[in-house]
Amino acid sequence: MLYDAIRSLPIVSPHGHTVPQWFSDDLPFADPADLLIIPDHYVFRMLYSQGVALEDLGIGVAPEKRDPRAIFRHLAQHWHLFMGTPSRGWLEHTLRAVFGITETLGPDTSDVIYDQIAAKLSTAQFRPVALLESFGIELLATTDGALDDLSPHASFARKGRKTRLIPTFRPDSVLDPMAKGWSEAMAQLGALTGEDCTTMAGWRAALMARRQHFIHHGATATDHAIDHLATEWLEAGTAQKLLEACLRGRADDAAKRRLYNHMLIEMAQMSIDDGLVMQLHAGSARGTNRALTDRFGADKGADIPLPQNWVRGADGLLNRVGNDAKLTLIAFTLDESVYARELAPMAGHWPALRLGPPWWFHDSPNGIRRYLDAVVESAGYWNLAGFNDDTRALMSIPARHDMWRRAVAEHLDAQIAAGRFGMTDAERIAQWLAVGAARAAYRL
Repeated sequence: MLYDAIRSLPIVSPHGHTVPQWFSDDLPFADPADLLIIPDHYVFRMLYSQGVALEDLGIGVAPEKRDPRAIFRHLAQHWHLFMGTPSRGWLEHTLRAVFGITETLGPDTSDVIYDQIAAKLSTAQFRPVALLESFGIELLATTDGALDDLSPHASFARKGRKTRLIPTFRPDSVLDPMAKGWSEAMAQLGALTGEDCTTMAGWRAALMARRQHFIHHGATATDHAIDHLATEWLEAGTAQKLLEACLRGRADDAAKRRLYNHMLIEMAQMSIDDGLVMQLHAGSARGTNRALTDRFGADKGADIPLPQNWVRGADGLLNRVGNDAKLTLIAFTLDESVYARELAPMAGHWPALRLGPPWWFHDSPNGIRRYLDAVVESAGYWNLAGFNDDTRALMSIPARHDMWRRAVAEHLDAQIAAGRFGMTDAERIAQWLAVGAARAAYRL
């Protein structure tokens, strides 16, 4: 009953990694492999773990040299590998609910299913914008580099579509001195804004200018990634010296981290001034398979969770700005052990802090159950930021939101059965967790 009340609500997707050009250009997807396998590291990492070469899946291969039917066959031949994983659920939802396929995927049905998907991708109903509307996506946020011109967003906005497409300000390339190519990106930032990024004042001014550019194009949030969370406020002279050392290549990793840790607090202070919500994703060791990273680049399935200490790590930021309710800081972690011990009690105290949903490896039915059981008693429901799908795979968006809504309904049914509240309250919470919390947390 609770699920039926929320299953068809509009989808609010305030954080994700789909490609904005898909929607501004609205061109047909090339083929089933290009749609379902190549952009989805959840899929190809599992195949790679069982010996399928990334090249055989089209990764790092020029589009004209790919064999999409052969790529799809790899998925079909190894379909059993995905049993028990959320990826299997998302893909089955896509095949059945979106494409209307009744056959079970496997070696014997691979070509038939491929042809059915390909035929539908050639129709107007399966163009990217039509899919946004058929999925009921009210809002979709992309994640965009600080130097992006955001022209796809501008183009999309001019067409007056039903779905609202907005960017998210991701400044890691010009904020984190440990990021590859940071010095070159800083030079580009200075040239783009006319600010002197060799000074802290100029760097801050340049970042504020780019934030305004994103706000002009509809952004409501920033996004920041850090492997080990630490925040530290530095005096002006110390910060300037560290900036100069980093720009001159004379800073060690510890010095670079100190500067980045300070800049996260600068970002939080800017959010108080301009209203952008700040998302902080902590706890992923990126590119742990160095051979794959060197050969294929980032985001190839070898990012692994790390333990975190949020109490100590967020101390510098929260004790400077965490009491200001004008700031919304949404915390995401890959360390489940901190939910009940640290993050839920913190969100139940600090006015600025909200908890993001289970992220990445824990974005699953069991992960959602563990999350709600761990956080609600200390944080309540109104300190949660709702759900976001955080996906690169467009077709998985409705499947992921459906998974969240089913898990929310199951959780609330259990709360009712335990006598903690009744159906009226549960219906209100269900609506809140399905769409209301995301709209509120991201100021939509």
